Amino acid sequence: MGKDLTKNKKAFHDYTIIESFEAGIVLQGSEVKALRAGRANLKDSFVRIIRGELFLLNAHISHLQTAHSHFRPDERAPRKLLMHRKQIDKLLGKVSTDGLTIVVLSLYLNNKNIVKANIALAKGKNLHDKREALKEKQANLEARAALKRYI
Repeated sequence: MGKDLTKNKKAFHDYTIIESFEAGIVLQGSEVKALRAGRANLKDSFVRIIRGELFLLNAHISHLQTAHSHFRPDERAPRKLLMHRKQIDKLLGKVSTDGLTIVVLSLYLNNKNIVKANIALAKGKNLHDKREALKEKQANLEARAALKRYI
């Protein structure tokens, strides 16, 4: 993986990540520039399989002020994700039978400077699971702080 453009931190809190995949994403030119400028939000985004194709829904990529007003794309438009047919079929099988969801973890530039999406099969956490994760995280932070003081 190359340079991270944006991350979906909420996905790690709300879901248990089972398996992650890399997917290409169809963007327009000004959207790529906006991503490089850090003007994207994946907070409430999710992936749906519609007619055998993957689509990223509810992701917000702001337009740049320098982009021409006539060519400004919709900020919350559905964006097509590119994967091999076998991978899409595998995801469809897991989602339909196991009750899993597909979430976007991050958008990043690969080593060829192409924007890629890191998507994952995920299972939703219950409220008590989220609380346990927060307690564990807090305990780890306190342990690290204590170690730092005594070293």
